[in-house]
Amino acid sequence: MTGVRSYAAVDLGASSGRVMVGRVTPDSLDLVEAHRFPNRPVRVPEGLRWDILSLYRGVLDGLRAAGQVDSVGIDSWAVDYGLLDADGALLGNPVHYRDARTEGVAEKVWASVPAAELYAATGIQYAPFNTLYQLTAAAGSAQLAQARRLLLVPDLLSYWLTGEQGTELTNASTTQLVDPRTRAWSYDLAARLGIDLSLFAPLRQPGDPAGALRAEVLEETGLTGPVSVTTVGSHDTASAVAAVPATGERFAYICTGTWSLAGLELDAPVLTEESRAANFTNELGLDGTVRYLRNIMGLWLLQECVRAWGDPDLGVLLREAAAVPALRSVVDAGDPGFLAPGRMPERIAEACRTSGQPVPESRAEVTRCILDSLALAHRRAIEEAQRLAGHPVDVVHIVGGGTRNALLCQLTADACGLPVVVGPTEAAALGNVLVQARAQGLVGDLADMRRLLARTQPLTRFEPLGGTDRWRAAEARLATR
Repeated sequence: MTGVRSYAAVDLGASSGRVMVGRVTPDSLDLVEAHRFPNRPVRVPEGLRWDILSLYRGVLDGLRAAGQVDSVGIDSWAVDYGLLDADGALLGNPVHYRDARTEGVAEKVWASVPAAELYAATGIQYAPFNTLYQLTAAAGSAQLAQARRLLLVPDLLSYWLTGEQGTELTNASTTQLVDPRTRAWSYDLAARLGIDLSLFAPLRQPGDPAGALRAEVLEETGLTGPVSVTTVGSHDTASAVAAVPATGERFAYICTGTWSLAGLELDAPVLTEESRAANFTNELGLDGTVRYLRNIMGLWLLQECVRAWGDPDLGVLLREAAAVPALRSVVDAGDPGFLAPGRMPERIAEACRTSGQPVPESRAEVTRCILDSLALAHRRAIEEAQRLAGHPVDVVHIVGGGTRNALLCQLTADACGLPVVVGPTEAAALGNVLVQARAQGLVGDLADMRRLLARTQPLTRFEPLGGTDRWRAAEARLATR
């Protein structure tokens, strides 16, 4: 195949990282995994921390396994960051967003900037771990006092690869310090909260150059320079939404994995009080788009249960769950009470007991409760997003790791009463690769990227099987608890 270019997509999730290699021509798109490595947070006396050096080691090993590439791009989860001192050295391991340090911090922030005003300025939903709250929690600490630069996780890894610093826009929008209308920092808001925005490196757009691999990195990875690093949609959800193979504008998406991110792609943010009350967020996407979505706890609930059960065979567990009667018990998949790790089966059982529903006892019953609850949360999010944005949809696209869970995909189609198109699984990596390819002129605009995905990636369609009334009844039952 002539004219093929290769791109390394570093795609970091909350439980694992991977380096994928995308090979692209104007008419083809292939993706293979070069290296996968665990992402294991570490609890130390001061709290829960990311093992960022282990992740960087995984990135270097992955680039060596990838072989010669034309460019590298990095995406990861949002909100978390590393602090650098005046010499550019890292000040400790980045704090994990599930760390307890932000408990009770929101009320302190709202005393200076009320929640409604904060949402009107940033469009970002309340989540206790948003960067804004993390920085407020860190105020007065010796570490923050020494810091001269703050880099979000993918920007930190890019800095170590290239020696150049920047802050990618889609990820910056999750800090709750960006105005989604201007797509620039909200200096007035930051000043009122005592946050110094000069800590952040200059903003970069997806597609901007981010430097080239340092000589030491080339030596360690065996690559021949120069190898460019390209700014991609460094929030993994931004890259995943860019890889939704939609053929028009009337679609909703669900990016599934540890989290479910369900919503719409819009041209402008929705900053109404009703939108804030519904806890929708306006994160920035490619090409001036807004990712209007709700964060749902996602397959984290099932992952934690599987871990507690000693990692049983997931395929067997899902087949057994499919035989359990539907909607026997449901929980609120967005309940912050499920955020922390540990004892997930017991906590789900307790939530059902407290709400007066049948308590799931077997592993299959707990699993069915989780999947029914997630499908119900998907339904609520997509219905409310359409109403609040005035943007009707005809189809739901599911991308990400949850595409492997056929039961969840069918339940989502049933709950939403809409066809569900499933795939691609490695959406974040594909979006990452396509932005790199676009930066080198190999593909065109966002619509062109999506047409290429629709032609080249395996997709599965699930039709709703009816019975939306029972989902509506379950929704009403949950709302009264």
